Amino acid sequence: MSVAGVTLAAIAAVVEPTQLAAGPGSQLATALPTVVPLQSAVDALVDFLSPGTLATVLVNGLAKASLYVMIASGLTLVFGLMGVLNFAHGSLTMIGAYLGGLIMVLVASDAPGGVRLLLFGVAIAGTFAALALLGAGIEATLVRPLYDRPPLYQILLTFGLTLTLDEAVRIVVAFYGLQPISDWQAALATKPALLSQSLSVGPVSVRGLALFEILAGVATVAAVWAFLTRTRYGLYVRAGSEDDEMLAALGVDVRRVFTVVFALGAGVAGVAGVLLMWDGNWGASVPLAAETLLPAFVVVIVGGLGTFRGTVVAGGLVGLADATTTWWFQNYVEFTGLPQMTVFLILVLVLIFKPQGLFGVEEVGGH
Repeated sequence: MSVAGVTLAAIAAVVEPTQLAAGPGSQLATALPTVVPLQSAVDALVDFLSPGTLATVLVNGLAKASLYVMIASGLTLVFGLMGVLNFAHGSLTMIGAYLGGLIMVLVASDAPGGVRLLLFGVAIAGTFAALALLGAGIEATLVRPLYDRPPLYQILLTFGLTLTLDEAVRIVVAFYGLQPISDWQAALATKPALLSQSLSVGPVSVRGLALFEILAGVATVAAVWAFLTRTRYGLYVRAGSEDDEMLAALGVDVRRVFTVVFALGAGVAGVAGVLLMWDGNWGASVPLAAETLLPAFVVVIVGGLGTFRGTVVAGGLVGLADATTTWWFQNYVEFTGLPQMTVFLILVLVLIFKPQGLFGVEEVGGH
């Protein structure tokens, strides 16, 4: 069985049916589609092709693409060098959402909107540091002994780790009187009013949060690209993904590089969680771990395992397709949950016609 096949099988084992039905990345259809007459279909097409609608769908698509890329970037970093399919990635994102929400609730609940945005940067920095330390500890103590084992060992390890982390967070959240399944409303309430409003420019109306998500996604892509192409450790990562034995022969401490990369991947996952904490479609909750794991793996597999360029392109493709179908099915077809199914339709088509992904290669990872 291919790596992608093993990945999809393991994802199916991780996510419970109730979570599949509830998550924004994987909702199931609950109603039959309404048949649209021909004239109504023509009117709908004219409506969709209007400049205002196209611009709105484009902005919403880029916002979704930014979230997908942020969620998947850490996963791509870890797999690109280490060949480790980290099934705990969704749990790290969920922990990041709770940590970021905790910082905002403690320091920003009574702050003005502009100050909240500045404190949001503090929440991102603190969450990144905390998750990076957690990721480094996980790599050094749990993942490192399994590098020479078959990939199934790593999948089982990270699968067990995600169950452990999810239950630990569930216990802590319940202890403090919060509902683990529901979104943490106190954290959502720290979102500045500016991001809660819709901004109108002519016929175009977009959410302030959507523009903020696009900026955050662009910043994440730029930061990861700069790390990979403009730093010494980025050079080590790219060299190690080709041949880690040669990299070690040149005097580079490959184990330390692996630890740094795993820490960065966990930190990026946490930063994505902080942003999701403000998004009403996601929110800080324990099920967020499964809800983010699915689209993360879809984007990574569609783009090609271990290639950051593929992750960015696939995130854009999936985000725009999701936004387009969401507009159609919300306005004309009334088929609940089907827009999210297009994400997996793209995955199926890519696996059929190009199993290695859009930019994938035959073999990835240094071992």
